[in-house]
Amino acid sequence: MPSGKAMLPGVGVFGTGSTARVLVPLLQAEGFEVHALWGQSEEEACCLAKELGIPFHTSRSDDVLLHQDVDLVCIYIPPSMTRQIAVKALGIGKNVVCEKAATAVDSFKMVTAARYYPQLLSMMGNTLRFLPAFVEMRQLLVEGYVGNIQVCDVRVYGPSLLDQSYGWTSEELMGGGGLHIVGSAIIDLLSYLTGTRAHRVHGLLRTFVQQNSLIRGIRRITSDDFCFFQMLMGESGSSGVCCTVTLNFNMPGSFVHEVMVVGSGGRLVARGTELFGHRNESKYEELLLADSSGVGPEVKEMPLPHLQGLSSMVKALRQSFQAQEERRSWARGPIASAPTFEDGLYVQTVVEAVKRSSSSGEWVCVEIMSQEPDPNHNLCEALQRNKN
Repeated sequence: MPSGKAMLPGVGVFGTGSTARVLVPLLQAEGFEVHALWGQSEEEACCLAKELGIPFHTSRSDDVLLHQDVDLVCIYIPPSMTRQIAVKALGIGKNVVCEKAATAVDSFKMVTAARYYPQLLSMMGNTLRFLPAFVEMRQLLVEGYVGNIQVCDVRVYGPSLLDQSYGWTSEELMGGGGLHIVGSAIIDLLSYLTGTRAHRVHGLLRTFVQQNSLIRGIRRITSDDFCFFQMLMGESGSSGVCCTVTLNFNMPGSFVHEVMVVGSGGRLVARGTELFGHRNESKYEELLLADSSGVGPEVKEMPLPHLQGLSSMVKALRQSFQAQEERRSWARGPIASAPTFEDGLYVQTVVEAVKRSSSSGEWVCVEIMSQEPDPNHNLCEALQRNKN
């Protein structure tokens, strides 16, 4: 077997935000060499590259994508830009790990590219799937710890998700808001845990803070800071799984991340990074997995479940690449549970269905796109009406 470090792909990172800032040291600790960093401005890229010891930085995306030492591209940039970079990276022959796109149409274009290049890694970066508490929870659910799954209940409370200045996090249409930023990961996680997908949803979104001391004047915040939604998952009728999710980002100084799965024989609860279980015949709840992280102190911008999940994801990536003869080759085994671009399309479809429900007040069916909508469809319809 070749030595691990020699065969790991060189990495190019897109983004200078909190995730990129945490990701780069984790990659370096696992033996990956980060060769290039892209930032929206030359200044941002230069600053972070110097801080993290990355030899090359740029604000031109092609300079990273065409870099001869980069074989794996990690994309952590505003959602409205994700699709363009991800599709281009696959077309050039790079493996891709990326965050969510802004719309279902963008996600569909990413799925199309991933299907066209099946030999390349195309993976969504939902780190919660890699958190040991959820890996263990899924295994116990498969083994029947709770019996038949009936209800999932999720609560995520914390401080504002807004950036210091007006930007994409303030804009609902650019992928800002609790539903898109945090809810996406929860929707994906519940599908991973239960092995089912949502077929109907109902939701309510609110923007309680529309202006603050930094965002005021003519600018208004349109992204949600509170979201409550329900999902009916799996089979239709009484045998499906009922899910409720509450997201509240009006709670400075606190962070709650609780995922509970209740079944006919008991329940499992992940609180933060720890897993607890309670069988119906037992008097007491039992601690099934304690927090034994070695990833260092909590980072202000990244809650512990996501930080530990990111660390576990990077370890899985190393295991996937290290046993290969070629730097761009990878093994599916270590990352078999990772979300695909198709999972990303499903999640984005659910997010948009919840938004439609919030507008209409009605339950909405989740219908996943099977072909890209014609951009001229509405124009054609209007012309047809005028003709008649």
